[in-house]
Order: sequence, then C-alpha cells, then structure tokens
Amino acid sequence: MILTAHQPTYLPWLGLFAKIAQADTFVLFDDVRYTPRSFENRNKIWTSHGPMWLTVPVRHTRETIIKDVQINNDLPWQRKHWKSIEQSYHKAVYWKNYAYYLDQYYNHRTFEKLSSLCGELLMYFLHELNIKVEVRLASDDHYEGTKSACIIAMCKQLGASTYIFGTLGRDYADVKTFEAAGIEVKFQDYQHPVYSQFGGAFQSHLSVIDLLFHHGPKAKDILCASST
Repeated sequence: MILTAHQPTYLPWLGLFAKIAQADTFVLFDDVRYTPRSFENRNKIWTSHGPMWLTVPVRHTRETIIKDVQINNDLPWQRKHWKSIEQSYHKAVYWKNYAYYLDQYYNHRTFEKLSSLCGELLMYFLHELNIKVEVRLASDDHYEGTKSACIIAMCKQLGASTYIFGTLGRDYADVKTFEAAGIEVKFQDYQHPVYSQFGGAFQSHLSVIDLLFHHGPKAKDILCASST
C-alpha cells in the first residue's frame, strides 16, 4: 500500500493533488502544531493584476494544534473570498461546473474550525478530480514520535510499504531508518504544468480552483502529467 500525508491546506495547489493521486491512502496531519502565515489558512488565485492571496482569519497561539484552530468569523472573510473568486473566474469556461457548490461553502455555511473547512473542500476537490483515495485523520489514529519516527509508525499502523514525501521531505527524512523498517521512500519532484488561462503571462502555483475553472474535466490529466 502506498501512503502519503500533509497538513490541512486551504484551497490547495496542484502539487498536493498530484502527490495524493499516486497514493492509496492519504492522511491529514491535523494533530501537529499550526504554522502561522503558511498555506494551512491561505492560498493564491488568479487575477488580471497578478496572483491574489485569500487568507482565512484564525485565532491561535504558538501551541495551537491544527485541529483546534478556530476561524475568526467576526470578520466577513467568506463574503470577501467569494467576491474575489467570482470576479476572477466568472468568465472562465467551466465556471458553472463548480460555482454552485463553492457558493454553498462561502454564502450558505459557517465553519468554526479551520481543519473542518479544509477537510471538506479537499474531499470536494478529490471528487471533482476523480482521485480515488482513502482519506484519514491523524488525530483519529494517534501516531507516536516526530518527523521520520512518526511517519514510520503511521506506515506500520496502516500497513504501508511505500511512503511519498513532498520535495521538502529530503531535508528531514531519515531514509536509512525507513529502509531498516522495510518501507520504500519516494520524494515528489513536481514539475508545475503550464496551461491556458485568460491570456497574458501564465500565473503559476495557484489554487486548484484555477485549473478547474479553466479546464474542468481535463484538470486531473493536466496536473498529473509531470508527476514523479
């Protein structure tokens, strides 16, 4: 069984989905410490003036675990995010394919926890991309240790023979320890695809919604074309 994992991420980029598409099981690391100013609560979308950050306001301390991070709903972030998405993509070819569902999230629902918001959006995107994978929460399984030790424990507990790291995994993965445990290690080296947007210079490393609005059912083939 092939396993990979990542922290909950708001409106994730293409590379995350390309990594998940190579796995049988994906674990959301919701029981690690929240990192301020990371992609856990923000991401970028296309605009005619260049990439724009959409940031979910949160309440947290240095010790807050991701699953416990509360969204600051005193601020009208949902309305603002939806307005920005609508202004940016309402003329996109596949706008109508996804606008109704996303409208429900931004205009008709309220989320108290960041992990709940990110988790539900992730499941929606996986469905629309036709990526079939088992999704688990780390907080439900309670893996022991940190970094490599935690991941090895996770692999053993879930019966994984292969683990896929992101590119940054090379900075901390103890490959020899994995090999000693009988677990094959792979590192993602994602080559971001260039695809047609609205014209002008291509804007890279945006949220997956950019690819979906522009290319609809072809999105999975495009984002996975250069996966390794």
